Amino acid sequence: MVNAEFEHINDEECRRFQTSVELAGRKWVGAILLAGARGARRFSEYRTLVEGISDRLLAARLKELETEGLIHRDVQPTTPVSIRYSLTPSGQQLISLLHPLVTWSRERMSVTPR
Repeated sequence: MVNAEFEHINDEECRRFQTSVELAGRKWVGAILLAGARGARRFSEYRTLVEGISDRLLAARLKELETEGLIHRDVQPTTPVSIRYSLTPSGQQLISLLHPLVTWSRERMSVTPR
């Protein structure tokens, strides 16, 4: 049975949806965006808030998120160089869109035996 709510989604929209879901679902992306939403600005703050991530992988994910337009990287030409990160409006929107997953996960975990 086809859900009428989704009948209007064409193939191109489906591909965009898939790309977006894969970006948001990449390992560590949610945690990094959440750290930014919680106020992390410096690399060391992200590293502290995102437990278990390596420096190399954090640097790579921050660069990817910058390329995707979800995080802004601001380099200040001080000595030593100061780099600050912040969520872009698009990054803030994505973390807001992902927030209902917290409720869904909480409800699912209380019902599904582990």
